[in-house]
Amino acid sequence: MTNWAEYDAGLRARGSLTVWFTPEAVEAWKAVPRTGRGGQPVYSALAVATALTLRAVFRLALRQTEGLISSILRLFGLDLAVPDHSTLSRRAETLEVARPCCGGGPVHLLVDSTGLQLRGPGGWLEEKHGSKRRRAWKMLHLATDADTGQIVASLLTDRDSDDGSQVGHLLDQVDGSVAAVIGDGAYDRNDVYAAVAARYPDAAVVVPPRVSAVPSAAVETAPTQRDAHLRSIAERGRMGWQHASGYNWRALVEADVSRWKRVIGDGLRSQTDGRQAIEVAIAAGVLNRMLDLGRPEYVRVA
Repeated sequence: MTNWAEYDAGLRARGSLTVWFTPEAVEAWKAVPRTGRGGQPVYSALAVATALTLRAVFRLALRQTEGLISSILRLFGLDLAVPDHSTLSRRAETLEVARPCCGGGPVHLLVDSTGLQLRGPGGWLEEKHGSKRRRAWKMLHLATDADTGQIVASLLTDRDSDDGSQVGHLLDQVDGSVAAVIGDGAYDRNDVYAAVAARYPDAAVVVPPRVSAVPSAAVETAPTQRDAHLRSIAERGRMGWQHASGYNWRALVEADVSRWKRVIGDGLRSQTDGRQAIEVAIAAGVLNRMLDLGRPEYVRVA
């Protein structure tokens, strides 16, 4: 690591609690009056997003989030209305969250998935009545920019959805061009190659073929990317192929999954699909902001 001092300071800054309200934020806290029919909104999207972001960082329930916002505004002496927990729950269903932007050039996209538990009464029922129920959970699919480490796409599906079927949906969220898609053996499927080729014809797909994989029927006349991987593995071995193809960069998205579980948690607090999707989008933004505070830089020494 060549920037330990800066990275160490960045790690400490991730735990620093600094809150400030700019005049623009104070002005934008109240919602713009609606010109059409219907009731007038009280809180702007900025106010709701701020509350839900603090909820994600501190792992709070909605009522505790309401109390935290109220105490912050009181400490600052700001005469601003506090979104109540019912409003936060309702607005979380339709809140628009800005998508993260990729770098200037084509990105190398690292994809992976993990499971998130659905929070509910299971633990209480087991402790109180000795009854058990099957744990419910959903699959979180992530796409990370290998150059910046930022999460550029995220998707939440039910637990029966496999990894490969979600690659196209992740690519649709990417703002910019893609140079390569890198994933583990779960993405060794024809529809993954087809989804990438349909959107980015020149993009590489770096996925390890399964051990029992065989070349395609057109390997002699029109070899596919998968055929090229098989040939490289036969010549170099799997470890040599990983180094030559850049597959080892996939460790970065595994690090993002680990950061998600340690910082955000291993479960979902919201109960509906719409609120869970917003919860995931806000959590991805939180991790990206933390990464902006400091990221390690490495050089190979041997």
